[in-house]
Amino acid sequence: MKIVIAPDSFKESLTAHEVAEYIKEGFQEVYPDADYHLLPVGDGGEGTMAILSETLSGNKMKVSVSGPFGDKVPAEIAFTDDNKKAFIEMAETCGLHVVPTSQRDPLQVSTKGVGELILYAVQKGATELIIGIGGSASNDGGIGMASALGYEFLDTTGQVLTPIGANLANIAMINSTNVPAELKNITINVVTDVENLLCGEKGASFVFGPQKGLAKTDLPKADEAMKHFYELANPAMLKMPRAGAGGGIGAGLVTFLEANLLSGIDFVIEALQMKSVCQDADLVIVGEGKMDGQTAEGKAPVGVAKQVPEGIPVIAICGSVGDGLEAVYEAGITAVFPSIREPATLEKILKETPTNLRRTARNVAAVWKGRV
Repeated sequence: MKIVIAPDSFKESLTAHEVAEYIKEGFQEVYPDADYHLLPVGDGGEGTMAILSETLSGNKMKVSVSGPFGDKVPAEIAFTDDNKKAFIEMAETCGLHVVPTSQRDPLQVSTKGVGELILYAVQKGATELIIGIGGSASNDGGIGMASALGYEFLDTTGQVLTPIGANLANIAMINSTNVPAELKNITINVVTDVENLLCGEKGASFVFGPQKGLAKTDLPKADEAMKHFYELANPAMLKMPRAGAGGGIGAGLVTFLEANLLSGIDFVIEALQMKSVCQDADLVIVGEGKMDGQTAEGKAPVGVAKQVPEGIPVIAICGSVGDGLEAVYEAGITAVFPSIREPATLEKILKETPTNLRRTARNVAAVWKGRV
């Protein structure tokens, strides 16, 4: 029996590799001799670059760059052997996991470290950059990233503003005099796990702001500030799908670096040759931390399910479930199994995730065995 296990990471808890291993351990209690194929995936969210760099034999290293509040943090970057291709993860410098819960305010978090990683990659000889922009704690439209590249953002008096989301509404002019010319000679592919527009009710501020610590009462103001800035910088971004990803850094990378905004899961699936691996599978297991209606909008589990031939079951094992699962079923997921055992604090739930995954996987395997 061939079982393909292709989960995404569980945010702030386990990497995709760890999730796959724990699911396999649970299944092995029932199917010890099955042919297991572990293909951890990422859809542009946190951990995607690690998966891609391993698949494409990238060499990892740590670089000291600006963190979410300007302090220096070690951020991982990877290069292919010839240094021509670099892999950058936005979350390494300003992800939710590096910002304490008590300090989460996306309008104060800087994306400057992302720009510093881009410059570092170019200086090392990279001509192609692949950037994952999921899992961010920011909402600055990418101006922090752009500032590291030499852009300056000025108010009506000509004063240079601190490039954070809180100042988007005050920007009246953009100075690009100090931007290095060599940035025009690189190809940047940005992979993301969301399709959201930049502004509006389904935009960066309204949808992702509350997850990052933005008060509901501040959402309209933050959305209007983002709109104000991009009406000045690049109005086309207000209608571009995926521009709202990463707190609007998707729009920033297109505007300031002419980047390509791509579906993360499509990019990763092609690199992993997922369709070929699933072709003769008996069962495919997918998963992510929380499954709901948004899962059907470009997330990893549904992306994998689309590669599976009709008639092969696709079972999802997740941490919890939310509203809108009907869209997940319609997109090719056969059944969804949440793994959280009982109501508890987030700290306890995260700690118990390995045990919960093993138990749930074992139970899924037992049910599957009863019907085959």
